[in-house]
Amino acid sequence: MGAHAGGAGGVDGYQPAWNMSTTLTYIARTLLLPILSDPTSFAPTFVSSPALRAATGPGPHVTSPALRERKDAAEPAAACSSDDLIELLFFAYRDFVGDPDRILAEYGFGRAHHRVLHFVDRYPGLTIAELLDILRITKQSLNRVLKDLIGQGYIAQRPGTQDRRQRLLTCTPSGAALAADLTRVQARRLARALASPEDAAAPESFLMAMIEPDERAVVRRLMARRGGGAA
Repeated sequence: MGAHAGGAGGVDGYQPAWNMSTTLTYIARTLLLPILSDPTSFAPTFVSSPALRAATGPGPHVTSPALRERKDAAEPAAACSSDDLIELLFFAYRDFVGDPDRILAEYGFGRAHHRVLHFVDRYPGLTIAELLDILRITKQSLNRVLKDLIGQGYIAQRPGTQDRRQRLLTCTPSGAALAADLTRVQARRLARALASPEDAAAPESFLMAMIEPDERAVVRRLMARRGGGAA
């Protein structure tokens, strides 16, 4: 990694259209809100893509009475089961974090370092207490990560202006450049998934598109085994 003009604004002129917050909002709206609103009728809202249906089958699902009554009016679409969504979310997350993992390994850092860099870069002046509340980790764990990042010159700390006991955290230029590099590779994967033409509105299609292209057939074959035999 060379020196870049980085930070929340991007790297080498690259302006990431999606960040972690946007990703979580998308997943919450498309996957979680229907489940939280009506746990008994979420499955039929997830219409699986033809390729995924061929590999996995419809899978077990629960329908609401109102939706069952409409089955004679039109041919029902195959539902993506909750098991399918959970597995696809696992594989999508694996590859989503795998991109920055490879960069972090060059520095001897891990995912905890990534999370700290991400939020400190986007919210300069974040306090230790605020970061603990965001990450939901122990103070000991955070102190170990901060010791690495501060000691190697990626994060700086200064006392608070009103409360001198506070430590306010900011990224150094090196830290901002590294944070931007990590965001860039994740934003590219998101952009590719969102540009996928196949059933783009279906949550399971978005998650499948987040998976590394060479791994999608492997995932489909694995999921087909649960559906009643290997593909």
